[in-house]
Amino acid sequence: MNQKDKLFDRDDPIMNDFAFDVDVAFVFDDMVRRSVPFYDHIIQMIIQIIKKFALKGKMVYDLGCSTGTTLIEISKILGFDDYQYVGIDNSIEMIQRAINKAKMYHDLNKICFHEGEIESYPVTDASVVIMNYTLQFIRPLKREQIVRKIFHALSEKGVFILSEKVVFPNSLINRDFIEFYYDFKKSMGYSELEIAKKREALENVLIPFSIEENKELLLKSGFQHVEPFFQWFNFVSFLALKN
Repeated sequence: MNQKDKLFDRDDPIMNDFAFDVDVAFVFDDMVRRSVPFYDHIIQMIIQIIKKFALKGKMVYDLGCSTGTTLIEISKILGFDDYQYVGIDNSIEMIQRAINKAKMYHDLNKICFHEGEIESYPVTDASVVIMNYTLQFIRPLKREQIVRKIFHALSEKGVFILSEKVVFPNSLINRDFIEFYYDFKKSMGYSELEIAKKREALENVLIPFSIEENKELLLKSGFQHVEPFFQWFNFVSFLALKN
């Protein structure tokens, strides 16, 4: 049973930056669905992309897999005859919850979750690599190295699926889109106090790029074709093709 996210529903001051620790892992499934617009729809869109573009016999990776929801939902639909699934996250608490969830549905020889740093964990024989709202938490100077690593790990005609929160060069549009996002969070039951406190905790941790910066990063790293396949104000998902 998912626990409700009440982490920032308190009056005491924020002492530490946001971290994917045991407290966050405990409520993450509720947090992400109430914090990321159309989260479940994006997973369904990713499934459609994998059906169209993935190569049989190759690996499907989720880098920054958190509690494993994306891979578990994908594997429920696509099965294990043609694909194997690997999730990587540097939070042992997230990985443990992912393993426990996967045990309810699958043979863990076909869907695996491992603790590891995305920068150093080996990615091989990949047909699809997914990073949903993960790259934005990595320091900008390290991002190109990681995306290049993904490019080289993918087979020809492989795909990289990247979802990110973004910023906009126009300050008025950027401010308005942020306000629309906070309205969404209020509609999901978060109070203004919770929204403000989480924003403060994320300030030095989540560093978003613009749409143009993300596309430039992907193209510079070797991908020949990059297109957004979903956008809701300041949330965007990209499809990058190798070939």
